[in-house]
Order: sequence, then C-alpha cells, then structure tokens
Amino acid sequence: MKPIRNYSACTSMIVGKKASIDGSIMIARNEDSKASWPKNYVVHPAKDFNEKQTFKSTDNGFTMQLESHQAQYSATPEWTNKFGLFEENGFNEFGVAMSATESTYTNDRVLAVDPLVKDGIGEEAMITVVLPYVKTAREGVARLGQIIEHYGTDESNGILFADSNDAWYMETGGGHNWVAIRIPDDAYAVIANQMAIQNIDFSDSDNFMWSTGIREFVNENHLNPDPLETSFNFREIFGTSDLSDTYYNTPRVWYGVKMFSPNEEHLPTDFDIPFLHRANRKLSAFDVQDYLSSHYQGTEYDPIGEGSDKDKRRFRPVSVAKTQEAHILQIRPDMPIEANLQWLSMGVGAQSVFVPFYAGATDTPDYYQDTKGEYEPGKAYWVYKQAGVLVDSHYLELGGFLSETQQNLRIEFNQNLMTADKAIKEMSGKELQAYVTKVNFKNAKAGLDGYNSLISKLITKSTDFSPINYKQDVNL
Repeated sequence: MKPIRNYSACTSMIVGKKASIDGSIMIARNEDSKASWPKNYVVHPAKDFNEKQTFKSTDNGFTMQLESHQAQYSATPEWTNKFGLFEENGFNEFGVAMSATESTYTNDRVLAVDPLVKDGIGEEAMITVVLPYVKTAREGVARLGQIIEHYGTDESNGILFADSNDAWYMETGGGHNWVAIRIPDDAYAVIANQMAIQNIDFSDSDNFMWSTGIREFVNENHLNPDPLETSFNFREIFGTSDLSDTYYNTPRVWYGVKMFSPNEEHLPTDFDIPFLHRANRKLSAFDVQDYLSSHYQGTEYDPIGEGSDKDKRRFRPVSVAKTQEAHILQIRPDMPIEANLQWLSMGVGAQSVFVPFYAGATDTPDYYQDTKGEYEPGKAYWVYKQAGVLVDSHYLELGGFLSETQQNLRIEFNQNLMTADKAIKEMSGKELQAYVTKVNFKNAKAGLDGYNSLISKLITKSTDFSPINYKQDVNL
C-alpha cells in the first residue's frame, strides 16, 4: 500500500539583480519533507533520442510526451524513485535555473469548481519535464503553464525560475489555473507555504503571465472577494487564510522581512504582509543562506533560545529537522553561464553548510550519488545529518564547534571561488567544463573534511554527557 504523501513544506526566497550586492539574481529554497530522507546531487548529460520520449510518474501516473532532445541539467533527486523523482532544483546548459516547488494551498471555493487532478503534474515531475527543454526563465513559466492547463495538476505549488535577465515566481491554483510575476530588479521576496502573489496587472504582459481564461473563470464562478471588483488579487481569490497559517506560515515571512527590511512593521501572525519588499541593504548569497538557516534567532520564538517553553514552540521555524536539502541558485553578472553557482546544503540548513558548485560541471562526487535510505558513512547527506544529530542533544555545549566549522568553511569556499573565477574568465568549452568540475570536487571535499573533523570533535566532547555518569567526591 502506498504511504500517505508527504508534500514538501518549504521556504523560498528570491532576490533581484539590483537588490543583490554583486548584481546576482538568486532563487533559493529549503526542501522540507522528512527528517531522514536522503537526497543526491547529479548532472544529467545532454541526450538525443531517435524518437520522442514518454515520461510516466511513479508517484501518480502522470504521463506526457517529451521531445527527442534533452539538454544537460543538474538536479537533486531523492534516494529512491519509488514515490517519484523529486529532482527539485538545478541549472540547465542554457543558464536557466529552476526550483520546484513551494507547496501552497488552494481554498475550497476554488477547488469546488476547479478540483485538483489526481493524475496531473505534481512537484516530483516538474523539474524533469521542464528544465531540460527551455532556454529562458520565461519559457520555463510558459511550458509549465501549458502543461498545467492541458493535463491539470494534483497539488497547489509555487515555482521559481531565473536566467541572466529575470527572476520569475509562478503559482498554481486549483487544477488548471496559474499566474506568474517577474520579480522587480530592486526587490526581494520570501514565501512560506501560502499563496503569495497579489495583484495581477493584465495590461502588463512583460511582467505578468497567467493561464488562459483565468479572469473569465473567476468572474463566472464569483470567486473574487474584492467588494469593489476593481482588483485581481491572486492570493485572496485562490489562497487560504486560516488559523494554521498564522502558526505555520506567516511567521516565517515575518522573520525574513524583519531580517532585511526592519523598517517595516508587521506581526508574526499578520496575513497582509506584502509579497515584494525592498531591503535596507544590498543582499549577498550569505544573507540568503542565513535566512534559509534561521530559526527566529534574537526573538523569544527561537526553539534553542531563551524564551518560554510556550513561545519557543509557538511558530514553525524556517530551518527545521525535516529539511532534506537547501539550495541557492545564483546567476552572476559578467560571468559565463558555466560559472553560475548552485549552492547546496545537504540536510538541515542550520546545522549544515552551503557548498558552492559551478553549474558548468559535467559530474558530481560519488558521495553525492547513490545514497541509501539508511545511515551510510561517507555519503554527503549522512555526514551533514550526523553532525546535526550529535549537536541536537547538547546544543549549548556543542553549538559553538558547529558555528566555528560553518564560518571557516564559508571563508574557505569564498576564497576558492575568488581564485577560480579569475581562471574561468580565460577559459571556454571543454577546458572550462573540466576546470569547474575539478573545483567543485575540491569544494565538496573541503566541506566533507570539515564536517568529518567536526564529527570527531563532537563525539569526543560528548563522551562525558552520559546519564549514567557519576561525579566522585575527591574527599572520599
């Protein structure tokens, strides 16, 4: 019997090029589902087939025909495809980045007239049937939109796309409807398992996209709650706003805005926090890492902080034990597409480290591939998870060793990238691909070596924490 499906309950962030410190566009997300469910990191080579291919999901039976050419792309699939691929995020050879998905929820009014489609496209298939077949972010939105309109979808989701020009955020509502917005260059957004997109400007097709007939669908079924009927607010028409949102979703958005736009005044339980924001500073990849790794530090809601037991358990943090991997897809200006960065943190973001991988690589280390479902020494996912498990039971005593390792690796990775970037600008073609693959292996090894050293230290320091310990009185 198939187990109850565990949809990813993620947290996402998008940063426009003028909102970042170096002109980068960044799309990022925590993939949250199960506390012990390994992920791999792979590169699929470009392939040509003699005939068109057929994709069939092992999750829900969704089936569609694919083109005979598949572009190279990277992905982070699950350790088993028994319940679907869930490739989740990656770059293709054209420099398009995609992250799928941010699970959202459609309200009952909409589902009554446009129900979800049991065998429609779902999260587990989206990267696989879209990323290898598009050359721009906008093409990615259009392709996925056409699939949803034709086949339907079995869940509500938010999907992130980016290329060297634009970042797009797309949301689905009901079985066949969707909208997308181009993120303004000077803005950022944080999203947490709710419909986030607000007013759609149907006269601005450069910055908005939408499903065929969505306005007629809403009007004919009397779905727009706007008393003046002058706006089309996707969040209010299609989304939810119930008590569970105030504990599970809105606090994560509130904390992201608190981190980057402290001049805005919101409460953790506010439903009307805007989708788009302007930060009080230029944001770096480290800022995005800090958000994805956050757990309400500096507030009474931090689960490992100094608040009351009730407050520490009041809200769902951004970084949780159920994070399988976290990623930042960074598209950098004045660099070849092979030098785009796929930052990957295996396991819990707060306890792991974001390793930078150049997008132009042709392979990944063995310890990022073929991971099994039970603890396996040496595999990247399990090394990072093991360190977190060791810290968990004695966070106050051991957390400092973890923080020191994370900081040291951040610095080392940044230094390695600075050196490699200079060399990359003088290369092209296969020489460039071979070089960035070599650098990726070096950074991956540095991360694992650093965490294996940390694990050794944590075990050594933990030996005296046993509950059957006894402190002898030296006067006896």
